[in-house]
Amino acid sequence: MPKDRSKRNAFLAPIAETGHCGVFLIRMLGSIRLERELLISTLQQIYLIGARSLVIIMICGFFVGMVLSLQAINALQLFGASDQVSLLVGKTLFRELGPVLTALLFAGRAGTSVAAEIGLMKATSQIEAMELMAIDPVQRIALPRFLAGVVSLPLLTAMFNAFAVIGAVVFSIGVMGLDPGIFWSKLQSGILFSKDFMGGVWKSVVFGGIVSLIAVYFGYYAKPTGEGVGTATTRTVVLSSVLVLIFDFIMTSLLI
Repeated sequence: MPKDRSKRNAFLAPIAETGHCGVFLIRMLGSIRLERELLISTLQQIYLIGARSLVIIMICGFFVGMVLSLQAINALQLFGASDQVSLLVGKTLFRELGPVLTALLFAGRAGTSVAAEIGLMKATSQIEAMELMAIDPVQRIALPRFLAGVVSLPLLTAMFNAFAVIGAVVFSIGVMGLDPGIFWSKLQSGILFSKDFMGGVWKSVVFGGIVSLIAVYFGYYAKPTGEGVGTATTRTVVLSSVLVLIFDFIMTSLLI
């Protein structure tokens, strides 16, 4: 009987935590008010978790574009179609790699920072102090960080794609000597706005919501100890990465 009970608890625990996270999301969205203070807090968080992630996003995007163009040229040369490299790079970036890789980098850079920051507030009793002063900590702490993540990730994805295209241009045209006119014309005519570009935008919005929700949730409910804060940051990265890949498959299936 104890073994059966432990198996049942192990099966039900993820379901219960998913429901708890959903309730937390509803509570957070229900606390949205059109107030100047919320706008200022959200803009501050956009700078802290968005603008400060630009460097790593741009560097990774540039070299991802170079690697993509290198692999594409090597593969397409076998079929005499090396002039299609910009089309292959563009389709891969805007549809898949741009939103997914940006979300994974965002989870590792900003998600852990948010979870650790809120977890430290929990460990130092700052959240309890807000509750004693009749201040809603969900509205004051969690909501601005969640909204900032939803807004920041599409913008970071756009920067990632832009620098990846620059990396592809540097390698394809500057190193391999491909014709610039053919490169840009194939890219312009092959990328569809509604299917390729907007598909990536919708993915980045969803991924931003997922990563931000998980970060603020695990940080808010972290155990008020150093070990608890470390566990919250680890769970944020692992679960965010897994859910981003799962939702990428689901959205690709729906948008294809």
